[in-house]
Amino acid sequence: MRGPPGLGWSCPARDTVARVGVYFDAATAMPPHPVARQAFLAALDDGWADPGKLYTPARRSRQLLDAARATVAEVLGVRPDELHFTAGGTDAVRGAIAGVRRARGRRRVVHSAVEHSAVIKAAGDDAVAVPVSLTGLVDLDALRTALHSPEVALAAVQSANHEVGTVQPVAEAAQLASAAAVPLLVDAAQSIGRTPVPGGWSLLTGSARKWGGPAGVGVLAVRKGTRWEPPWEPATDVPAILAAAASLRAVHAEAAAESARLSALVEEIRATVAATVPDVEVVGEPERRLPHIVTFSCLYVDGEVLLHALDRAGFAVSSGSACTSDTLRPSHVLAAMGVLTHGNVRVSLHSGVSTEDVRRFLAVLPGLVADVRAEVGM
Repeated sequence: MRGPPGLGWSCPARDTVARVGVYFDAATAMPPHPVARQAFLAALDDGWADPGKLYTPARRSRQLLDAARATVAEVLGVRPDELHFTAGGTDAVRGAIAGVRRARGRRRVVHSAVEHSAVIKAAGDDAVAVPVSLTGLVDLDALRTALHSPEVALAAVQSANHEVGTVQPVAEAAQLASAAAVPLLVDAAQSIGRTPVPGGWSLLTGSARKWGGPAGVGVLAVRKGTRWEPPWEPATDVPAILAAAASLRAVHAEAAAESARLSALVEEIRATVAATVPDVEVVGEPERRLPHIVTFSCLYVDGEVLLHALDRAGFAVSSGSACTSDTLRPSHVLAAMGVLTHGNVRVSLHSGVSTEDVRRFLAVLPGLVADVRAEVGM
């Protein structure tokens, strides 16, 4: 199979792609929802023109863009004029922080120590990291103290953690931020389309690739009354935005049933791993957690070696302590929680995962962990 026309490189054969195995990394990116492709292809015919122009093709693009905005706004529970499309989740986070800083004339960002790296990098050096518990819950007393400074521009508390699935007390954090007259940013990338996000926030961000939409589309909702100045021109890739909106509507409609199904599978993973793998710790908050993520730490295991072993066995998983492409440091999330930062496996499920997929994974995992330990003489 050749690559895209004109690029001069080859793709793997289709049968090779089909044999890659079971995808267990939905927290990084969901497989594309079927309706996303349908909406994208349809919009290529009608939504290719610049929606900011006045001629007929442009007005059609604008109609499609407005329809997508209305769809996403309805799912998020915001007004259409409060919603901005961006060039991805990271771009949404950057725009939220930069826009508040510009409008308020302040620099300091108070954020939980387990925020996504996009938030931490956008906050930069002028930031205060609020500690978390052993299970990843933000310390509300420490948050209250950090907020009461005239230098604070913004607070940031994620809806739920992307590495261990812990759901944060957003409603309580919003009350603290409101009492301090500080806007609250909620990175809801892992929650949108899956679980409701509590209210009280001032700014909300998300990424379409997390709910089965295309990469390169993010959302930023800014509540009326929030002091915020847009630091960039909004995204206008109408086919991609329409695909993102269509996929969000679809996964939102399926969310209740899928959450119950995936939560039961996650519970099975948590219980079985604890019972069958020696020297293992399941991390995160057991009661306040997302329905699709489970992370466990294996003592005496090189996490990268274990991930490669699982990949060879047909399971694509990530690691709570995986070294990312731009750093060799272990996970800041796990370090902030005070748990093991090596030998971690994060399993994150999606609608295409079956009970049989999970049970095959659980059947091979103990042997693979034992093999990896044996290689280092444990």
